[in-house]
Amino acid sequence: MMRLVQLQNGPLRRVALVEEPRLHLLADVISIYELAGHALRTGGSLHRLVEEKAAGDYLDYDAVYAGRSPWRLLPAGDHPLDPAHCLVTGTGLTHLGSAKNRQQMHAAATPGAELNDSMKMFRWGVEHGRPPAGQIGIAPEWFYKGDGSVLRAHGQPLDVPPYAEDGGEEAELAGVYMIGPDSQPHRLGMAIGNEFSDHKFEKRNYLNLAGSKLRNCALGPELVLDPGFASVPGTVTIERDGQTIWTQEICTGEQEMCHSLANLEHHHFKFEGHRRPGTLHVHFYGACSLSFGAGLELANADTMAINFTGFGRPLRNPLRILPRSQILTTVNPLT
Repeated sequence: MMRLVQLQNGPLRRVALVEEPRLHLLADVISIYELAGHALRTGGSLHRLVEEKAAGDYLDYDAVYAGRSPWRLLPAGDHPLDPAHCLVTGTGLTHLGSAKNRQQMHAAATPGAELNDSMKMFRWGVEHGRPPAGQIGIAPEWFYKGDGSVLRAHGQPLDVPPYAEDGGEEAELAGVYMIGPDSQPHRLGMAIGNEFSDHKFEKRNYLNLAGSKLRNCALGPELVLDPGFASVPGTVTIERDGQTIWTQEICTGEQEMCHSLANLEHHHFKFEGHRRPGTLHVHFYGACSLSFGAGLELANADTMAINFTGFGRPLRNPLRILPRSQILTTVNPLT
């Protein structure tokens, strides 16, 4: 499978083909977005373009990955000119594990009580989320995370903002999409993602879900152009002071989900506003396990590490808790 990374060295941006243990720079390509745009304009394919342009210098991937090189990894998909033209979203309750975590988080107060809304939506997905080819299934849970400014790269901290109650990892795969000039969505590839949410705030009330998702998130380090997505095993690990304090084997992919990929994509791109030409989309497909669901509260400087087989090197991000504050945000009337 072909894997790409995006890099930056001061004002310079480049794209490189992963050829372990080296990175092969693509000639005259500053972003995956630019590469995809060229493919759409010429009717070519990303694979062919990468092969044609893999004629540049090589970089030591180990040095770049460890942060010892002047070249730094960027998110595995972004809009290089205007983050406002990148939409970051996701779907939840797509995996059995996520439903269990949500049920525990929002469990009914009394035994034998009616299923909560999370479990109802999950059951609807099990029953109607995998329609026959060419048909439309039931809509999944959908959420908005922000524009491209919320994306972080491998090695960058994920921040718990001053107004937040918590921050915790959500180990997922995410699709990177570009909308063509005819408003047709195109999937460029998939990458490891840490969707990262405020689970304490969500636990207070399910209606806090929308606000709990408005946080930064990580993507990468590699974009896989044509990945296998049937059943993808992986691991998620939390490290503290150099020691592993929690780890879990996880699995994603269509065989592990109650919604088909085609159904998730239909219900995201059916909205006209999500098919604006030139827009980039990063869409998270859902998580199956959370350390928060296991009762772990992350601390400042903990490292979240996520690995999925076939998706390149692990995504690692430290947690950074910003000082708590209760500063009132005011609005000035323009009179």
